[in-house]
Amino acid sequence: MTFEKVFETVKEIFMKADVSKVDEHLAFQFNITGEGEGIFYAEAKDGKLYVEPYEYYDRDAIFICSADTLLKLAAGKLDPVFAFTTGKLKVEGSLEKALKLQKFV
Repeated sequence: MTFEKVFETVKEIFMKADVSKVDEHLAFQFNITGEGEGIFYAEAKDGKLYVEPYEYYDRDAIFICSADTLLKLAAGKLDPVFAFTTGKLKVEGSLEKALKLQKFV
């Protein structure tokens, strides 16, 4: 699977999230490893969600995982805490803010 396909699939899922009640700035970068390798970010700001295929330097956390793991996480088929504890998902930055992603995705 190409990065473009992974990005479009995840963006479609993320854009269904209701971030209207998120009252703080949250920015997450996703580093996809292996097949479909690439970088994109998701940012909740002023009640809106932005998902773009760029590196984001003012981020709260970076999620590092394979495309397969990311797609399962986004679809709700894999628990993020389980993925983290088993090494399928690495998180750099604020773990507290990283856990907030789970609430609206």
